[in-house]
Formats: sequence, structure tokens, C-alpha cells
Amino acid sequence: MQKLVFSVLILVVVLFTTELRVASAGWLQAHATFYGGSDASGTMGGACGYGNLNTDGYGIKTAALSTALFNDGKSCGGCYQIVCDANQVPQWCLRGTSITITATNFCPPNYALPSDNGGWCNPPRPHFDMSQPAFEMIAKYKAGIVPIFYRKVGCKRSGGIRFTINGKDYFELVLISNVGGAGDISLVWIKGSKMSNWESMSRNWGSNWQSLSYLNGQSLSFRVQLSNGKTLTANDVAPSNWRFGQSFISKVQL
Repeated sequence: MQKLVFSVLILVVVLFTTELRVASAGWLQAHATFYGGSDASGTMGGACGYGNLNTDGYGIKTAALSTALFNDGKSCGGCYQIVCDANQVPQWCLRGTSITITATNFCPPNYALPSDNGGWCNPPRPHFDMSQPAFEMIAKYKAGIVPIFYRKVGCKRSGGIRFTINGKDYFELVLISNVGGAGDISLVWIKGSKMSNWESMSRNWGSNWQSLSYLNGQSLSFRVQLSNGKTLTANDVAPSNWRFGQSFISKVQL
């Protein structure tokens, strides 16, 4: 009996210490809901342009971000660690748990509803609309919405950065996915094998970057700068016989 009481006391101390550390470690406060169904099939696609989140390297641990966090798509691919705030809603949180999600979609505002009653993603609220499986790793399904702590963290990916080339002649629309490190991209350059200089690309939408040059018949290299300033170069990712609609996995990663 004494051993049982001692074990319970240790567990309580550990949970209290964990929650205290989260509350005092510079984490930010927000709320989280969920969408996409129990298998997360409804989260595929989205405002970042990733399409199939499984083949693009993100799986089910994803979330749609509110306007305040989405930042016009600049946050796409970034990772956030999330903890349910058990001090506020102990009946709904799964104590001692946390999850790291990737931003893959946008949670639009709903101005027809008040921000504290249905308009969860209305500016200026920071909000995470998580995939249902991800939400259920930190909170109970019946909660619907819970207060959370969150912080930006590094992304861990397997395999190389992926480049999917869409568009047509004189318009290359390149989706960049499976990016590790900071995860979210700030600048991209492209270089064809017949070019002497790197050419800046511009963000079209989400994680899709565009070039208006004629690059057919050239092997393509890419240079990517992340939000933390780190830059990597993927040389000759696409061979000279590449075609629109193809994807290529590089040998570089963070």
C-alpha cells in the first residue's frame, strides 16, 4: 500500500512539474479543434498545396492554421509542438502527452459567428484545427475544443526534399514538400543546366513556387532558404527529360 501511494505521489509530481515547465518555458497560448474524420482523409489537399499528405511526408499529424498563424502561406510546412492545457480543462486533456504537427492547411475565419463561440479561426485568434487523430493524441474527442500551449519546433523528415513540377511552357509551378529543419520556406531559386545564374522564384500559393522562364530540356537545380535563414542546394534534381506533373526526390535534407 505504501509503495502504491508513493508511486501515485511521484506521478502527480511529474505531471505538475511538466505542466509548470510548459507554462513557464515561453510557450504561447491558443485553442485547438479538429476536422477531417477519424482517418484524417478529410485533411488531404488544402491551402498549402501538398495534396496527399502521406506521400508528401506529413501523415496524419497535421493542422490547419488560423489567419494569425497561417501568414498567407508562409507558415506552410512549419512544425509546432502542442500540449493540452490540463490546468484549465483537466477533464478533457490527456495529461503528460504532447504532439508535434505540421501546418498543411488554412482555417478560414467565420465572421458570422463570434470568435469565442464557433468563429474559432477569426482574427486575431491563434488557432489550430488539427486532424482528428492528432487531436485525440492530446485530448478527448468529446471535448470538441481545448485550450493549448504551443511553440514552433524543428521538423524531422525521412528521405529528401521533394519537388513536384506542374504548369506549362514558360510557367513552372513547383511544389516543395517534405522539408525538415525549420520546415517553412522563405525563399527559393531555380537554375537550369543552360543557365549561368540562379533565378529567384516567387511564392504562388502555399508551398507552390513559380518561375516564368522556359526551362524545358534542361536539368533543374533548386536552392531553398528556410525561415531560420538556413539554405540548402539540390543540384540536378530533375533530369533534362523531365515532364510537367512529375515529382523528384532530392538527396538533401535538414
